[in-house]
Amino acid sequence: MAIDPNSFDEPVKDYIFEKTKSVNDLIEAMANAGGFTATKLARAKQLLELQFEKLEQSNYDSKKCLNWISFPACLCATGTRGFFVEALKQKKFNVVSTTCGTLDHDIARTHKDYLHGEFELDDIELGEYGLNRLGNVIVPNSSYGEIIENVVLPALEDIRKERMEQTGLTGTELWKGFGTVELCWELGNRVCDENSILFWAAKHQIPIVIPGITDGSIGAQLFMFRQKYSDFWIDILADEQRMSDLTWVAESSNALMVGGGISKHHVIWWNQYRGGLDNAVYITTAPEFDGSLSGARLREAISWGKMRPEAPNICVEGDASVLLPILGSSLFN
Repeated sequence: MAIDPNSFDEPVKDYIFEKTKSVNDLIEAMANAGGFTATKLARAKQLLELQFEKLEQSNYDSKKCLNWISFPACLCATGTRGFFVEALKQKKFNVVSTTCGTLDHDIARTHKDYLHGEFELDDIELGEYGLNRLGNVIVPNSSYGEIIENVVLPALEDIRKERMEQTGLTGTELWKGFGTVELCWELGNRVCDENSILFWAAKHQIPIVIPGITDGSIGAQLFMFRQKYSDFWIDILADEQRMSDLTWVAESSNALMVGGGISKHHVIWWNQYRGGLDNAVYITTAPEFDGSLSGARLREAISWGKMRPEAPNICVEGDASVLLPILGSSLFN
């Protein structure tokens, strides 16, 4: 690529903090100040604003504009869950891809608090007290597994009864078409807490896809339910059909992806069938050179046809529990 030395005409400007009165001001100053990740964060805000504007202009019609958000469960054990809650409450995204633990933490935290801890605590001693450490968050057994068991199995019984009454079906036919999207909506309908991701997904009928649904406490409860009703199953291919239907017809498809793994891959995988994403923001702490999907930059997705070559995109390296609240404070107010 030929370089035009005259094209570098934007000066780096210092922060003037007496003029920085809001988070919006700060991010605008970051765009002018530069400083490596600061520039990228400012660009991420710009791209997300474009995504949100496009969705609003399309009257939230997924056939015209599809805004994806993907993230791992760990963030939902922290206050960063509030970013995802507000994003769905305001309908900034109309399809979610995440991991099973998101459901675990979302349900558990509607009943009991998680607690502050430290990375350096003695894990052997914590285990003896029934305290689970997730980074520097403490998750007591009484705030997690016990709640999941007490909530999910009765909910599944209720869902089974309702489906039998509504459809007149029994056996394996009862669950055909019942994927993780439907499971999330059913659970969300039973959550009476506006601080819940599931609550807003159900209220606005925003699909939450959990491609690794057995990989978590909810998955264990589904397995236990299967022990009682051997014809019970989750139709994960119904989820794939839904994502296929969404991406094939969408005029525009955009994404905010946080971290890698299965949740990120399901976003870029389905978008390859339409020629790739049109706009993407990626946040990660992983290095590119470990060969993981978490480390893979968006330019790599171009080689697979999962990002359009001309699509505006940015990869912001950093801790999402810092970056998302900054973005949220600017974008949601």
